Amino acid sequence: MFGKRGNEGFGKGGPISSAMQPAASAAVAERPSAPVLAEPVRETIPVTRAQPSPPPVRKKTARTEDYYDTKSQVFSALIDTIDLSQLAKLDNESAREEIRDIVNDIITIKNFAMSISEQEELLEDICNDVLGYGPLEPLLARDDIADIMVNGAGQTFIEVNGKTIESEVRFRDNGQLLSICQRIVSQVGRRVDESSPICDARLPDGSRVNVIAPPLAIDGTALTIRKFKKDKLKLDQLVKFGAITPEGAVLLQIIGRVRCNVVISGGTGSGKTTLLNCLTGYIDLEERVITCEDTAELQLQQPHVVRLETRPPNIEGEGEITMRDLIKNCLRMRPERIIVGEVRGPEVFDLLQAMNTGHDGSMGTIHANTPRECLSRMESMIAMGGYTLPAKTVREIIAGSIDVIIQAARLRDGSRRITHITEVIGMEGDVIITQDLMRYELEGEDANGKIIGRHKSTGIGRPHFWDRARYFNEDKRLAATLDAMEKD
Repeated sequence: MFGKRGNEGFGKGGPISSAMQPAASAAVAERPSAPVLAEPVRETIPVTRAQPSPPPVRKKTARTEDYYDTKSQVFSALIDTIDLSQLAKLDNESAREEIRDIVNDIITIKNFAMSISEQEELLEDICNDVLGYGPLEPLLARDDIADIMVNGAGQTFIEVNGKTIESEVRFRDNGQLLSICQRIVSQVGRRVDESSPICDARLPDGSRVNVIAPPLAIDGTALTIRKFKKDKLKLDQLVKFGAITPEGAVLLQIIGRVRCNVVISGGTGSGKTTLLNCLTGYIDLEERVITCEDTAELQLQQPHVVRLETRPPNIEGEGEITMRDLIKNCLRMRPERIIVGEVRGPEVFDLLQAMNTGHDGSMGTIHANTPRECLSRMESMIAMGGYTLPAKTVREIIAGSIDVIIQAARLRDGSRRITHITEVIGMEGDVIITQDLMRYELEGEDANGKIIGRHKSTGIGRPHFWDRARYFNEDKRLAATLDAMEKD
């Protein structure tokens, strides 16, 4: 049998591979972790990871039962040999080197027959299992992937350049997949199991994570990751991608700068959060900004930012902190702007109240397909909160609070466009009056199925927020931008 070694250890890092039972038990107790292999069940420790350059993407060979059996034996021998408490003190690169050295020795001693490429693949897999998120690691390292969608252990899809394709990534079984999900959510103090099968969380880089586990997910745990780009997009990059014209981008800069109350509307995956991040880049550095999110993913660059995050109930069903609780509390924190990551329910009323009581320049996102639908959804959300206000009063609150609706859309070819920049003017009778400053008009598609269209000005000479722009000395730039949009 493969016995435990003394302090001489395997590889070059001697102290790492000491007799490890007491040290490993203490290390495991200190850190929330979960096994990454179904059999045998072992505990592993996530080490705080640096951000190395993405490894080259290799085409993996099809996994067989023999491969997983070999991996299980090597993994068991590694855990019996390595001192996890010492490993946790190393940086990511040093820990990987140590593990690779020990695994190479294990392969030699146990005389496993495998090619160099198979051995390299096994080394990478085991390093990912011990230090990272197992089979997800190669996908997380790629910056061209927008979404990772795991539908049980045997099926993984990714979105690249707006198109959804199936990946070759597979998990050993549903036990391994659930273990990795537990590791992810435990890092933000949450849990996922049969008693709490739905969980929202985030990765250390800000990527948004949703997990839904059996018995709700019938075919195995479903994991969805909305990847966070390491290089934050800015408005000039959205111009480069064709999401907006240069003149439209300047108009959005002015809207953010002059403290218009903004709602960004759009469907799932349309780029609402990206656009919100872009707009917050034009907030003055001296302003105090408070963000409220279900899963913290906004990354503001201003120095005076307070980030708040909701909390689900504990196992006894107590201790829940809702979005409404956060928004109400942040009103006591002397905010100058309030940024709500996503409005989903009655909290829209609290956000509107904040916008209407001196917190100009507040922003939020909402799921809706058109600016008009956005207004209707807010009205419905207020009704969901149990308020018994007359419909006209609710509409007056909405019209008096919101200045601009920015509509984002994901087109059928996978491209993303800002389709409307719409002002909320006020009320006329019982109807909220809006006017488009700019809209995107479809013109067809090319031979490759790519959507062809153009952004057009609606010819509004002077927008409703003109006086606000003049107060911030942006009226001349606004006039020049509107003239350029009309000539285009």
